[in-house]
Amino acid sequence: MSGFYFFLAVVSAIGTYSAIIQARRIYWMAPFYFLIAWLCGELALIHLLWQLGLTALMALSGLLDSSLAQVGLGLFALSWMGQVYLHVQAMNTQRVMRQALKRGLGEDYRSTLPQQRQRVLEDSVDAAHWMKPFAMVREGVRVHSHIAYADAGKRNLLDIYQPQEPREGGFPVLLQVHGGGWMIGEKEQQAKPLMFHLAQRGWLCVAINYRLSPNAAFPAHIIDVKKSIAWIRNNIAEYGGDPDFIAITGGSAGGHLSSLAALTPNYAPFQPEFEDADTSIQAAVPFYGVYDFKDRFDIRGEMSMDKMLADKVMQCSQQENPELWDTGSPLSHVSAEAPPMFVIHGTHDSLVWVEEARTFVSAMNQESEQAVVYGELPGAQHAFEVFHSVRTDHTVNAVADFLEWTHARWTEQQA
Repeated sequence: MSGFYFFLAVVSAIGTYSAIIQARRIYWMAPFYFLIAWLCGELALIHLLWQLGLTALMALSGLLDSSLAQVGLGLFALSWMGQVYLHVQAMNTQRVMRQALKRGLGEDYRSTLPQQRQRVLEDSVDAAHWMKPFAMVREGVRVHSHIAYADAGKRNLLDIYQPQEPREGGFPVLLQVHGGGWMIGEKEQQAKPLMFHLAQRGWLCVAINYRLSPNAAFPAHIIDVKKSIAWIRNNIAEYGGDPDFIAITGGSAGGHLSSLAALTPNYAPFQPEFEDADTSIQAAVPFYGVYDFKDRFDIRGEMSMDKMLADKVMQCSQQENPELWDTGSPLSHVSAEAPPMFVIHGTHDSLVWVEEARTFVSAMNQESEQAVVYGELPGAQHAFEVFHSVRTDHTVNAVADFLEWTHARWTEQQA
């Protein structure tokens, strides 16, 4: 038993250390580092609690007397200090996000919202959620599953998260685009904390599948996203949604696709045979996205994803088709006409470096005439908001603030 305790202590120490540091040029180890840092960082308090419980059981059983167990206890103690640090860092997300929103929307942005919408906003997070990180379903939300929006079978299905309580004027719509490196992923796997939170507060959320590489080459992915927007415009009123207000979000590859869709309204090359469809987007919230296929500022360096993109996703090199790589980059489409955007990225993202977001936001701030909010979260890894955590739930609250503000502004402009 002492040997097993020591083994768990070593694993805990490695995981906690990985979550605290910002590792970069780790090459083939990046996926493994990401996985352990992600789970240990986002679930730090849960790890702390089970480790304290295990140690108490070991002590009560008299199993901490051996030298090996004592070394394990020392390693656990170091882990516990790190886990407390990680939890406090995650709790600070509320302050970081509130400051970001005030910079982008104005110091008193909440006071500009209608009173009834101010009441749905949250400042705190519910411990019952982040202590059960994978419990997603919430009361008051009806889910309609596997609805076809185009003709590519399973890859062109969507789910609708519909509030059970009606909303005057119809539900504003949030479209969720999953990530997975353009090659894997399903509509059921991501952003459920955000979608259920919003659906409980009068937003209708739509999560889509889209065609994946290597079976499909870019731009098939963004074409499908555009098809889903067109479907929403034509059909969402049947579910109580407002077809005139569509916001979009997504993480990783979904962050790329959601920002690209937002920046290319009615862009004919991405709308073959449905060029006349209105695919405009009223607000966008990309998470930890890839914004420049070309990597024109050499951010990724020797950690470049060029080979993966060329072999699997684009299925051509930059030299063979530079125009495709350029038009596939959200950075190439930044303009004064960009919709309001809330860009979110973690400083410790080991798969898509935070400099990618900083460069994109800088370009947006220079060109866009609409609100640009940037939330850079200290210590956050890639995919941090897939399940409930302290950081996730504070981030969800901030996104709700942003979307309520953009919808209120849009409503005023339509009056």
